[in-house]
Amino acid sequence: MSSATKTLALLSHFSADRPEIGLSQLCRIAGRDKATTYRHLQALELSGFVEQNPTTKHYRLGPAILQLAQVREATVPRKLGAQLPLSQLADVTGETAHVSVVSGTTLYALASCESPRHGTRAIIDITTFPLHATASGLCALAFGPDAMLDAALSQMDRFTPHTATTAAALHDLITDARATGFGCSDRSFEAEIHSLSAPLYDQTGLFAGAVSVASVATRVSPEQEQLIKTELIRASREITRNWGGQLPVNVTSAWASGSNRHYETDSTS
Repeated sequence: MSSATKTLALLSHFSADRPEIGLSQLCRIAGRDKATTYRHLQALELSGFVEQNPTTKHYRLGPAILQLAQVREATVPRKLGAQLPLSQLADVTGETAHVSVVSGTTLYALASCESPRHGTRAIIDITTFPLHATASGLCALAFGPDAMLDAALSQMDRFTPHTATTAAALHDLITDARATGFGCSDRSFEAEIHSLSAPLYDQTGLFAGAVSVASVATRVSPEQEQLIKTELIRASREITRNWGGQLPVNVTSAWASGSNRHYETDSTS
């Protein structure tokens, strides 16, 4: 990687769960030496991308990130285009709905909406989705750029006993996602969570992200799964349209060949 790439990559280690990071901790997380990490942090601080907490001396994201985020949403309104379909998806299914967006070979959380119907529900508290262990990630591997598979195979951590940790197991999950049009994660990232996901596209005609429903696994009956799939199709169509995209034939054909035919035949791309 170039020096600029290594410098900017440090920003990916900050999250809502880890808003501040000390120099030594960041060295361990990033796997870099202290002198290089400090030099990169100085460059980021000079540009306003990070700042130091004056009390703890730990680093946190700086105000330049907020400015860029506002410009990004104003010019490429991903979150705005997903909000209403996401709210409707959570309302109809009674489960947590969320949208992720792809950048390079990383799948980032964009927005989530929890249904108040159940006291126990899935909470989306991660900023990036493991490609091999989540429904969103499997959607990205099935319908996204080929480079994502290499990224997934390079980091196949085991999260639960159900996590795919071999290339063969992952290939089977990707094949199933392509055949059905849905990514499916059954307790493979969190032991009690079952997730289904459908792909999203933008004006480029390329895979842009995924819309998903994360449920408490014990609540997912065959009837509930069918409802979620039907509503995911609806949400995928609406968000893709809001993002200026169009669903490709391979996705709509996969949906039409399954049990969603009754819905699919009455819909247009």
